Formats: sequence, structure tokens, C-alpha cells
Amino acid sequence: MTTAPKFKVIEGWEKLPPGYVHKDVDGVAVDSKDNVYLMTREDARIIVYDRDGNFLRSWGENVFTPRTHGIAIDADDMVYTVDDGDHTLRKFTPEGEQVMIIGTPGVASDTGYDSRKGHDSVQRSGPPFNRPTDIALAPNGEIYVSDGYGNSRVHRFSAAGTLIQSWGEPGEGPGQFRLPHGIGISPDNRVFVADRENDRVQIFSRDGEFLEVWNHVQKPTDIAFDKEGRVYVSELWWVPGQKSFTRGPIKYDLPGGVRVLDLAGNVLLHWCSADRTAAGNFVSPHTLCVDSRGDLYVGEVTWTYGVCRFGVREDAHTFQKFVRS
Repeated sequence: MTTAPKFKVIEGWEKLPPGYVHKDVDGVAVDSKDNVYLMTREDARIIVYDRDGNFLRSWGENVFTPRTHGIAIDADDMVYTVDDGDHTLRKFTPEGEQVMIIGTPGVASDTGYDSRKGHDSVQRSGPPFNRPTDIALAPNGEIYVSDGYGNSRVHRFSAAGTLIQSWGEPGEGPGQFRLPHGIGISPDNRVFVADRENDRVQIFSRDGEFLEVWNHVQKPTDIAFDKEGRVYVSELWWVPGQKSFTRGPIKYDLPGGVRVLDLAGNVLLHWCSADRTAAGNFVSPHTLCVDSRGDLYVGEVTWTYGVCRFGVREDAHTFQKFVRS
């Protein structure tokens, strides 16, 4: 039986260099050496630390828009990013040399999306990309992308970047999406999609066949797995007065947090608190990953979602490391 993990927050882990700022951490991934790659906004870049939080390098300052969004690292430590501000997926060496780009910078596919009306204005599915949100990498090198804010699709590419297939359309039915926001490939080779505005995780085969849905999650933003088969889901804060597509008007304060499940969907741990800014708790979890030792890293869009929209104090945490205990 899979057991619930236990974690302890490491306060002061990140040794952010002088002059560096990140009001949002929207992506996090680890490489084969357990170095930690943060994708940040304000300023938009990649920051790399060793597992003890010591700064190694940064790059991408002149590449990314202020709307960086997702990151993944393959077995060869190549780094993949999506940027919903310019509708691209890029592949880099660990030092930041770009070796591949998919999509045309600044050119969005036609889905009827209207940025003034938001993600629920998507009228139809389109080809890659219209504000993509996340990447997952299969063992054979195939690339899966959730194309979410301005589209309602998952795209599957070969390792060389050739489009193999796409699936999904706007809606609440099986295989339909309302902001596919995060994506991951499980140890048993299924594709998990965080269908954020439908308050659910949808699960597919590698070729897009719908398998099942987990609707016992809350506004999921990202999905990760540990080597023992646990599923980690970051969940955004529902604020009273908001409206869910599937749950209707939100009456109560439902804090954001992290939910840990087994591969069958059983909840092992639900971790949240209304004391959002306390160390070890969460304001607005957006991304997470687990390293080879089982330690957990969680990035938050604290500025975008917490400070600017709901009055969270400006010095609240945007990134935390938790050691497996």
C-alpha cells in the first residue's frame, strides 16, 4: 500500500542573488543531478540552484516574455519551456543555448479567443499554439504540451518537434477542457492533464484515448510524480464570489495547496491552510516537482494571483522547498 509522505519546509533555502527578483515562480523542474531550475516572472528568466539552494547560473533574460509558464527537463538534462506570451515551445541546453523552437513567436492559432474576455472565450480548438501552459516528456522523447489559456487542446510532438496529433475541445465533457493548465506522464505511461477551470484531472492514454477523470481535486495547476508512484497536484485558491464551471458559485474560502494521491486516485495527503503566508503553507501554488530523494519543490504565482487580486502581503513566499521526512 502506498503511504502518505511527510515533509518539512526548509526556510531560507533559496539564496537569491542581489538584484534578482521573482514575484512569481511559474515553473520548476530538476535535472539528473537534482539541480533545481526555476522559471520566473518579474523578471522573466531561468534561475538554476544546486539542491542546497546555492545559485549556479541564470539565463533567458532576453528570450522570454513576462508570461513564462512551464518547464520540463529530459533525461539528457535538456530544458524545455513554454511561454504563453509568445506562443512558443523552446528547447535549451542546461546552460541556456536554444536548440529548437516550435511555434512562431507572437503568432497565435485561431480559436476565437479574446484576451479581454479571458480563457472562457475560446470558441473552438486550434493547432499549436495559443498561450500554451505546460510540457511533459515521454520516455521515448515525445513532447506533450497543454495549450490552455487561448486554446483547449493537448498536442503531441515527436522528439524532433513534428506534430503527431492533437486532442481536446472547449467544454466540460470527457476529453473537453476549460484551461488545460498542467500536464504530466505517469510512471505507468498515462497522460494526466490538469483541467483547471473544470476542477478536475483528466487521464488519457499516450495516444489520447480518454481513460478516466478525477474530480476530487480543486482548480489544479500542475502535476508531478515521484519514483514510488505518488501523484502530486498543485491546487489554486478558490475565493468566495468566484464561479466554477462545474461547482457553481464559490461560497467559502477554499485555500490553495498540494494534494498527494496514489496512481488509483486515492488521496494520501491534502495539504492546505487559510494561514497562507506562513512558512510551509501556500498562497497560490502554480508548479511543483519532486527530486530523486523525494524532496518537494513548490512555486507560486503569489504576485499575479495573491497580491494583485486578493490583497496578500507583498513579501509572501513565492517558492519553497520541502524535505521528505
